[in-house]
Amino acid sequence: MWICEQLPQGYAGRNLADQLFRSSTSVAANYAEASEPESDADFIHKLKIALKELKESRAWLRFAREILRDPFVDSVICETFEIQKMMGASLKKRGYNGWASKMDTEN
Repeated sequence: MWICEQLPQGYAGRNLADQLFRSSTSVAANYAEASEPESDADFIHKLKIALKELKESRAWLRFAREILRDPFVDSVICETFEIQKMMGASLKKRGYNGWASKMDTEN
């Protein structure tokens, strides 16, 4: 949220902040949903959505990095990779292996 608040108040900054806020909070919401699944399929579905939102958040963070030029943004981008690995491990534990081929490793 701090990053969203630091972005410029012009059209581009507001839009970027809005998109980043929406996608990043969606990660948390879908992860929370996955923590109490109705079935393994429900868990996998919710966690896959959280992963997609995480990847979208990373894309918006890359834009924010170009605007803000703050090392904190780089550290948050690195954190998204760590979170992705943890979610992937959770999916693999439940028997879903499709996530590994779709790993986004570009910083």
